[in-house]
Amino acid sequence: MTALIGIDWGTTSFRAWRMGAGGEVLETVEDGPGILAAAALPGGFRQAIDDSIGPWLGAAPIIASGMITSRNGWVETPYLPLPLDARALAASLTLHQGIHFVTGAVSGPDGPAPDVMRGEETEIIGHLAGGGTDGLFVLPGTHSKWAQAGGGQLTAFRTVMTGEVFAALRDHTILGRLIRPGAGSADAFRRGVEAGRQDGALLGRIFSARTLALMNRLAPGDIADYLSGLLIGDEVAQGARAAAGPVTIIGRGDLALRYRTAFAVLGIDARIAPPGMARRGLWEIARMGKLL
Repeated sequence: MTALIGIDWGTTSFRAWRMGAGGEVLETVEDGPGILAAAALPGGFRQAIDDSIGPWLGAAPIIASGMITSRNGWVETPYLPLPLDARALAASLTLHQGIHFVTGAVSGPDGPAPDVMRGEETEIIGHLAGGGTDGLFVLPGTHSKWAQAGGGQLTAFRTVMTGEVFAALRDHTILGRLIRPGAGSADAFRRGVEAGRQDGALLGRIFSARTLALMNRLAPGDIADYLSGLLIGDEVAQGARAAAGPVTIIGRGDLALRYRTAFAVLGIDARIAPPGMARRGLWEIARMGKLL
């Protein structure tokens, strides 16, 4: 019997779970359209829901988090100030067209550089709800999030645009002119991390991705891995200075492994959280919000 339908709906991704009475996964959909693709459908977001999980509809409450609640999403919800936990998120659910939407979080809204997140707060809540410890959470991505949790609450975070900057440098600058496809080089990535952890202006150090190749000290097929390591190395070196408590990486695949490698190069032990943090967070927020 279906107890809850959870959706993690991002800019380019859509994941949904049909869950049973104990939170167990009964069925999964992972290939639905992200919000950009969904908005372009003739029937918009409603069509995306019908096409992706139509057979599930009506069986249980639906709860969704992620960029679907952004200005580019289905319904824009307000940001909650820090600190916050599952109870605060549950109390601020927005019901729209039969779906309960989880709001986002804001850090320093009145300061010189406010920061926001949508979706990552649910994953952190999922980790904490599953018995995970407080500490530093790193969520790699196009816009990586560095979040601090204490006392079971999200207490601080900041965004680092490493993924987007890497793509822009690789595809739209002179650094990318020498890049050639490669099989992937762990050594080149580590070299980049070492360069990234050094002092000095990052924009100056980035140019070494070109000059090392011009001096035949970096193979064309290794440039992308070196550049990735340099950017991630700088991010991790900067972020680790303010780290408090154990480090947990919430992410999947090669990118999470790269961040763990970067932490290891700096002599810091970081663990990768098990999969399912978004789903677990949605379940906990739904439970607090009495949807179950």
